[in-house]
Amino acid sequence: MKTKILFLSMLLLLVLSCKNETNSTEKTIKNANTENDQPTDLKGTWELTGFYNYKDNVVVDSFEMDPEFRQIKMYTDTKVMWCKHRAADSSEWFGFGTYKYDGDRLTEVLDFGSKVMDEVIDEKKEFIFELELSLNKFQQIELDEYGNRIYSENYVRVE
Repeated sequence: MKTKILFLSMLLLLVLSCKNETNSTEKTIKNANTENDQPTDLKGTWELTGFYNYKDNVVVDSFEMDPEFRQIKMYTDTKVMWCKHRAADSSEWFGFGTYKYDGDRLTEVLDFGSKVMDEVIDEKKEFIFELELSLNKFQQIELDEYGNRIYSENYVRVE
């Protein structure tokens, strides 16, 4: 339970540290709804660009990444690894494991991670997200126990 609280606290700090720009939010949502990119696979390197918060399964707020913070995810045929870097924070954040997706559902099973992440993995190894994937971007969307959207991490392809 302590690990779950720690993980949720870190997530809250991350969200609160992000910059909120209403005009940018409207543009981001409009662009996401009008792009005609064809779906592709996850293989490659991706960078986190921001977050969406949902209420009643509708985006109600978005946050762009703070320039001092970076998160990268890398997918091979079967493996996933992600790492976070925040200049003002010396803590390590990374995880490594396997993944699979079936078009609209992404499942990551972490084998190990940084010291803090290992505590989370001891409590929960499998992370299931709704997936919205297009050619050069994707959203992994956290769902509550009833299947309602809570928030998403939004990524763009780096390589």
